[in-house]
Amino acid sequence: MGVKDNFKREDLLSDLGISPFKERIPWIGPDLQTLRDTFASDELPDVHSSEIRINVPPLKSRKTGGGSLVAYLDKPSSPLRINGLVLLLHGLGGSTRRRGLTRMANALVQSNFAVLKLNLRGSDPCREFVDGTYAAECNSDLIPVLRRAREISSQLTDDYQASKNIPLFGAGISLGGTILLNACMCDESLLDGLVCISSPLDLNECSSSIERPRNFIYQKWLLNRLIRQTLEDPFGIEEREKNALLINKKDKKRTINDIRSFDDLITAPRWGYKDVGEYYAKASPFFPLIKNEKSLPKTLFIQSKDDPWVPSLAAEKLMEKMKFSNNQKANKFIFTEKGGHNGFHGVQGCWGDQVVSKWFLSLKII
Repeated sequence: MGVKDNFKREDLLSDLGISPFKERIPWIGPDLQTLRDTFASDELPDVHSSEIRINVPPLKSRKTGGGSLVAYLDKPSSPLRINGLVLLLHGLGGSTRRRGLTRMANALVQSNFAVLKLNLRGSDPCREFVDGTYAAECNSDLIPVLRRAREISSQLTDDYQASKNIPLFGAGISLGGTILLNACMCDESLLDGLVCISSPLDLNECSSSIERPRNFIYQKWLLNRLIRQTLEDPFGIEEREKNALLINKKDKKRTINDIRSFDDLITAPRWGYKDVGEYYAKASPFFPLIKNEKSLPKTLFIQSKDDPWVPSLAAEKLMEKMKFSNNQKANKFIFTEKGGHNGFHGVQGCWGDQVVSKWFLSLKII
């Protein structure tokens, strides 16, 4: 099953019928764009979600365990046809309860897509069903999910008596896009199309960005969410992990004070890396893609140049490289001057949600 390329790179927004992004008052600037979904909510129509549990194996650092990830399937209410099934992934420390994810899911449902919203290992909705936490490369979790999603798309084809198979797409918000990229580099046929929104391509570069003094509050906020998720593991954690994550009663401090240190203590060893340096190097999609060692399904990268968390440099370099790769010319990039980190709150609602929906609609399965 292939995907027809029916527009040129330079005409992408025009062919999608979307105007260039323009910030909406009062969400002006990278930080307000980034934080808008924390301060404000959108009234969304009620959607009936069915819970689906997907079995995954133990973490690489453990011989026993494993469990189930929890996903929620949203379907259009009374569609004549379903345009596709979209596997939707949240970002670092998030879950399917995050406002940005629920709004994007709703936009896709309104465009007659079914949406499978996945909670990654360690997020609140699946905390009691599986141990540990996820990583930027967690293919042992994602590949079973993608296979199950393909089964669901086949079932939707039968249910709605479609003349052709319903395509399976993927959309990843922030680190969710990185996770999907890593899975697809194992087998590009796992998805028929992919969108990565504000997704880290070079983990070391992103870690250095979040460590900048201007991002002190962001890092503290994200780190506290990661620590809470880890400490609330009902399956327990190692004593050395617990001691480093808890605040010391004597000096009121903890050993772990940044995301890099958290990844060195928790993420890297749990997923089979010797340290954070190896983890960042091997779990960054940028390096195999820039070397043209791996191929992807037809992919759209959406990135703001004023993103306070994820620098756009890696994506810009990758775009230039892919121009000259026969295997990767079908992949597209949209860069905006403004938009923050997964913000894109424009004059007609969330511009990013509109781009994602229109992109998937533009992919014609042949």
